[in-house]
Amino acid sequence: MKTTNRPEITEELVKQICKTISEKPSMGRSRLSVELCEMWDWRDAGGKVKDMSCRDLLSSLEKAGQIVLPPRMRLPRKPGDSKGIKHFAHDETPIIRKLGELQPLDIEVVTSKESMTRFQSYIDQYHYLGFDRFIGERMAYMISSRNGESLACLLFGSAAWSCREKDSFIGWSKDERSRGLKMLTNNSRFLIFPWVNVPHLASHILALIARRISSDWELKYGHGLCLLETFVECDRFKGTCYKAANWINVGRTTGRGRDGGHHNAILPIKDVYIYPLETRFRQALSDTKGM
Repeated sequence: MKTTNRPEITEELVKQICKTISEKPSMGRSRLSVELCEMWDWRDAGGKVKDMSCRDLLSSLEKAGQIVLPPRMRLPRKPGDSKGIKHFAHDETPIIRKLGELQPLDIEVVTSKESMTRFQSYIDQYHYLGFDRFIGERMAYMISSRNGESLACLLFGSAAWSCREKDSFIGWSKDERSRGLKMLTNNSRFLIFPWVNVPHLASHILALIARRISSDWELKYGHGLCLLETFVECDRFKGTCYKAANWINVGRTTGRGRDGGHHNAILPIKDVYIYPLETRFRQALSDTKGM
């Protein structure tokens, strides 16, 4: 039976991937992801193999030192490559002020090609994860001061399919999760530019976005949102701005993937933060049966 679930990351799964790679050393990464999807019957609702999601999974495992992927058939694109993300010079004049001196902030939903190019350049140059690609529904924002000075950018995309801490907080069944997941979004990137030093700016931006994102989402995709989520790497950040913006820390991942059954951490351990956009979000999510 096909599944849209991301496979559970266990030691056995890692061994299976390594075995497949060793048995077919000439197989490229693209073909490897397709073959693994077929092996696990990992498909979307339309029956198509989720090879792009599989590549993300394999990349995470390689970064964690758990597997060694086959050499790339093509060299990765270099920054500034015309086929990749173009990096542009930005005004890096230090902005060291009080929040009140910048307000009211201007929030731009990134829609035009020009603003998207600028957004990607910022993320790829200054966010530690860089810019990858868009998958599924998403919303990108650029934040500026009242005088037009660029301050920050955020990206929201598809919510994690399965997260024990989040699922326990919501209290939904697998069927309810399958129906209601589109009512959640993940804050996958949040970047305050390196030259900006403004106390309380990050939490203020999160509060402003929380007030409008559901309406923005409905305007773009025809449905609103109930919850926001994000994952904060514990060895890098303290999650201070999320706490200050009243996001709820619902737990910490084990680093074992999707409720993996083994004992060793494979992936970075992260704090899980949730922000309900509706007081009765549990009821709203359970009422998505007919959507």
